[in-house]
Amino acid sequence: MRILYIDHYVGSLRHGMEFRPYYIAREWVRLGHHVTMVGASHAHVRSRQPETHGPVTEETIDGIDYRWLQTPAYEGNGGQRVRNMLSFVRALYGQRNRFVSERPDVVIASSTYPWDIYPARSIARRAGARLVFELHDLWPMSPQEIGGLSRWHPFIMAIQHGEDYACRHADAIVSILPHADRHLLTRGMPAERYHHVPNGIDFGEWDTDYRAPPNAATALAEQLRAQGRLVIGYAGSHSPGNALDTLLDLAAAIDDLPVSIVLVGGGPSKPGLIEAARQRGLAHLHFTDPVPKADVPDTLRAFDALYYGLIPSPLYRFGVSANKLFDYMAAGRPIIQSNNASNDLVGEAGCGFSVGPNDVPALTSVMRKLLALSPAERQAMGERGERFVRKHHDHRILAKHFLAAIQSPA
Repeated sequence: MRILYIDHYVGSLRHGMEFRPYYIAREWVRLGHHVTMVGASHAHVRSRQPETHGPVTEETIDGIDYRWLQTPAYEGNGGQRVRNMLSFVRALYGQRNRFVSERPDVVIASSTYPWDIYPARSIARRAGARLVFELHDLWPMSPQEIGGLSRWHPFIMAIQHGEDYACRHADAIVSILPHADRHLLTRGMPAERYHHVPNGIDFGEWDTDYRAPPNAATALAEQLRAQGRLVIGYAGSHSPGNALDTLLDLAAAIDDLPVSIVLVGGGPSKPGLIEAARQRGLAHLHFTDPVPKADVPDTLRAFDALYYGLIPSPLYRFGVSANKLFDYMAAGRPIIQSNNASNDLVGEAGCGFSVGPNDVPALTSVMRKLLALSPAERQAMGERGERFVRKHHDHRILAKHFLAAIQSPA
């Protein structure tokens, strides 16, 4: 099968986020399918932008044929980013004949904002291909409920038109969110076209002989454990959405317990968090630098348990599918989860504790429960999470589920 996969923000192991389309496409290639990946030359989520020359730059990465469409650079979430989006959509229209001539069997529109559905449908109709809409985040609902934009804002109305268009015309809609259908049904999507294919994990990056060299986080965890302390880890972006202020409140609440908290990573909130911890005298809360992607497995395994939190949001009524959570499960450590999502994979897997968002008393109780468990009991709890994620969230499995959704009757 020939698959045209359109994702403005797509990355690779070479470029950084976003990874899901890359991992899924790589598995399809391994299964014998041909994948052409179309992305923008500039996207804010990447750590490294592709080297481009002219309107279209071709590159093959791990068997995937990339087509980078030239778009202007931008910073932030203002007019420059919208200009970048519109430039990508125009470039897709400009390259329609090229993509049609490659005779795709399936065209996937997957760019977070839904405007790529228009050129994707045009290509699919002319090529006689099936049209698939892949939903990562709910737009325009996200900028409405998080950014406070009115439903009558011109940007929101334009995005809403794209979402409605996708719901009416896509042969299949694939979402990482388990309950997004509750919303999409109100926008005209036929129920039988909805498929849930969550995020996942590449176990090839975990099941290796590679052992990360000692870093500040692993050395600190070993030192604290030698002092008889239970070491709770957090690894990832230090940004407002990850509810790290709650960890500071928790550290203050459990100051009398033999528990230490270590935060690994960087991000816009980190300087403020460090200063707040200093002012509050939180001696048992520590910050360390980010680690390379290849070192994440061994770093996570250095902790006794792992924290995953989100600030409360009405958007989470449609569920979450966080890559961080799957990494935590793969590490085989108990997970402490704090959010108001409608799905609870930690509870489903039996691999930790789930409490509401910002619930410091409940988190304090969880700390006492963890301390009361024997090391063998904590290990068994973590192993349940590892078994769960291997069974349900291996990219090799998810790629096949995605293919089944693509081929399902419309």
